[in-house]
Amino acid sequence: MSPTNALFCGDCLDVLPQLPAAAARLIYLDPPFNTNLRRSASVSRTARKSGAAAAGVRATYADSFGSPAAYLASTQLKALAADTGTTVLWRPMLLGGVFVATGNHSPASVPAKGKYIFRDFARFAKRYGVPLNVNPFFPINTITLMRIAVGLQMRDDPRFMDYCSTMFRAIWVDAQNMNDAVTVASVLQAAGFDASALLALASEQAVKDKLKADTEAAVARGIFGAPTFFVGDDMFWGQDRLDFVRQALTD
Repeated sequence: MSPTNALFCGDCLDVLPQLPAAAARLIYLDPPFNTNLRRSASVSRTARKSGAAAAGVRATYADSFGSPAAYLASTQLKALAADTGTTVLWRPMLLGGVFVATGNHSPASVPAKGKYIFRDFARFAKRYGVPLNVNPFFPINTITLMRIAVGLQMRDDPRFMDYCSTMFRAIWVDAQNMNDAVTVASVLQAAGFDASALLALASEQAVKDKLKADTEAAVARGIFGAPTFFVGDDMFWGQDRLDFVRQALTD
């Protein structure tokens, strides 16, 4: 079976333990797809003067609950959107599947690099003023968590963003074992969600199909990791590229 086919074989992440079985949310920043999108009412004066704000840029963002880099990026998106007049849209993908399709691997697969990169993430967390804790249960298999995200998005559920924040906090702030179904249910209930209903949502075939389709689209677009950002046709990979994303949106 080729890597491309493996990407879409249902629960393929369950049989790829050598890969960090994570799923990701995409942030695409796409001016060509601005139809029926409006600028945020909180756009700053600087943003109003920028070409990005004038065009009503749509931002679609790709990250992974199982990625500390994606968590760090997610903490900065609200300010980025407000400052640049960008509408941020989220699109789930399977990061482990992307790795299979592109031949990429988690930085943690190289011990020395993994040790260094967590120190670097800690520097960014301090700069951003946000909490970050190493999760002893890493890597987290987030395929079910990301299916829930897709399901909520498909339903236009108003708590979609609350759910995403809850997942990031559980993994990278509270260091919960989100590989454990009981823990997942507990975290959801504590955040005011109906855990049984959300887990049932994750098992719906339409939800699974949508997540696979979004992953295929991400790979076709050239994505190989998370978080990934697009401004027009320009791609930016990594939470440490947010300054370039901001610049591209305001130039």
